[in-house]
Amino acid sequence: MTKLSVNINKIATIRNARGGDLPNVLKAAIDCERFGAEGITVHPRPDERHITYQDARDIKPAISVEFNIEGNPVKNFIDLVLEVKPHQVTLVPDAPDAITSNAGWDTIKNESFLKEVITEFKNNGIRTSIFIDANEKMIRNAVKTGADRIELYTESYAKDYPKNKEAAIKDFIIAANAANELGLGINAGHDLDLNNLKYFAQNIPGLLEVSIGHALISDALYLGLENTVQMYLRELKI
Repeated sequence: MTKLSVNINKIATIRNARGGDLPNVLKAAIDCERFGAEGITVHPRPDERHITYQDARDIKPAISVEFNIEGNPVKNFIDLVLEVKPHQVTLVPDAPDAITSNAGWDTIKNESFLKEVITEFKNNGIRTSIFIDANEKMIRNAVKTGADRIELYTESYAKDYPKNKEAAIKDFIIAANAANELGLGINAGHDLDLNNLKYFAQNIPGLLEVSIGHALISDALYLGLENTVQMYLRELKI
């Protein structure tokens, strides 16, 4: 079964809007695990506008499920990951002023850079994934970077799903088949929700993990966090 990793950035966004420690990010991570989540994801940005570097330090020893830290591998981020040593690091090429992640890696242009960074993480026992578009050419070159996994950037799938789900997922199936052929593990994330998640999971061969934050936390405002985590888990039971 595909694992659910809950991205708790939005919990931190609400906290930071008022300062203080309400809602408590660490408690949210612990509760998500208690409610059945099989992983916790955080994406600290350089300006720490939601998850802070200290949040990442605090969460790692408090949970027993997989901890995934994602972000742009600038020096401070690399130092944080090497200090915390999460189970997985997901490299995302987002600009400092990006509202959210909006593109995957060009694994041809950035091959040497990615290879250098990934080698350092793997030498420290950290599984490495790279955020990537559903582009077979980029995925086939990704294997040259030494990455263990790719994370398929699913915004286009989510956007096109209501219009034509078969067309929306076509490139992702091609991408997944290429990754499986090359021995790359497959993660996915961005705009996956209760409407489109099951179809994606049913049709992507070898899907190991999805990372879901914005939609899940938004649903939790209406449905409650425990109930929402359970609802997303049920969508992944194929």
